Amino acid sequence: MTTPVTAPPLYARAMRVGDLLFVSGQLPVDGSGLLYPGKVGTEVTVEQAREAATLAASNCLDVICEALGSLDAVRGVARLGGYVAAGEGFNNAPAVVDAASQRILDALGERGRHARLALGVASLPLGACVEIELAVQC
Repeated sequence: MTTPVTAPPLYARAMRVGDLLFVSGQLPVDGSGLLYPGKVGTEVTVEQAREAATLAASNCLDVICEALGSLDAVRGVARLGGYVAAGEGFNNAPAVVDAASQRILDALGERGRHARLALGVASLPLGACVEIELAVQC
């Protein structure tokens, strides 16, 4: 009989380099699983994807709290990266990622203002409709 071996993760949920904390891409996952899997514009509406982006951004904030102890340790947000699984003809990733930007601003105020990437992609892990990453100054 073969016993499965659990491999260590190949990456960290967050990595601090100097005064920057890089948060690995977070999916819209909560206690019930992945929210709105599929491609935006075909299986997932823009409003559903915005809800998913808000959840993924909240998950980024949770990782920051885990790594730094509190959001109070964040001096500023350098960059938010938003990746949207785009269905055929969908070209409005910024409308989806705006929801993640708003979540960060709501949580951090002006410290949350950031440079940003909003990009449509062919696919994301687990079939997610959106993935959000952050780089924050601490």
